[in-house]
Amino acid sequence: MSDAIVAAPRRARQNLGGLWIAPPALILALLFFYPLALIAREAFTDEAGAWTMAQALQVLQSRFFLNALLNTAEIAIAATMGCVILGVALALILAFTPFPGSNFIARLIDTFIALPTFLVTLAFTFLYGSAGILNGALMQGLHLALPPVDFLYSAWGVILAEVTVYTPFILRPLLASFSLVDRSQIEVASLLGARPWRIVRQVILPAAVPAVIAGGSLCLLLTVNEFGIVLFIGAKGVITLPLLVYDKAIQESDYQTACIIAIVNVALSLGLFGLYRFAARRLGG
Repeated sequence: MSDAIVAAPRRARQNLGGLWIAPPALILALLFFYPLALIAREAFTDEAGAWTMAQALQVLQSRFFLNALLNTAEIAIAATMGCVILGVALALILAFTPFPGSNFIARLIDTFIALPTFLVTLAFTFLYGSAGILNGALMQGLHLALPPVDFLYSAWGVILAEVTVYTPFILRPLLASFSLVDRSQIEVASLLGARPWRIVRQVILPAAVPAVIAGGSLCLLLTVNEFGIVLFIGAKGVITLPLLVYDKAIQESDYQTACIIAIVNVALSLGLFGLYRFAARRLGG
């Protein structure tokens, strides 16, 4: 009898403890699921309020959507590859060829994570724009009538800006991974006559594969959803999915088309996020 009396309050506390999930669940429902449900309703209903896939299929087969999807994929893949190549090169230099100030440079590169993306594109405009420092110096020194450097207002300008912004997402996990490499293995390989590139290829890089895959998938997710860089650079003919949503909703007031594209972008983002989580969990975080 006494055990039942003691167990009753304990069960009551456990039942009440389960209610703590209600406030965060309510907040999540109001701030995420409800707006997403409104977007889905706008995307898949007609003027009479009936559910339909006709408009969605028409948008998904349209040339402007396919071009935006292709641009998004090309820019995201190219920028991710650039981040991986630059991140691996910088991590190898900072981790295995230390020099005075290397720690400061590593921390300085990390600060790019905290900078707003438009600030980087603004700096690029001052440096490489038509009236930027580089073009001004070349036009004055070579007596040119037109700016010789014009890559900034193209897909290459977007890719370069994204590589600058997102390389730290590769660099930081690589530095952490390289710090765990057994230096005695490098010394033994060097004593046995292995050249530096062979040591890097057979000893160092295999230990960095998990960090590269996890960091690369995160960069891919971020570049697919990048909006500020593409908008601020204003590259001619470069329309990505986030920018297309903005154009359809704000510029053309075509909210149904914008919602359809937004649903596709959300599905793509969730798929890439799942890939990132799978890589991070499968490869040890």
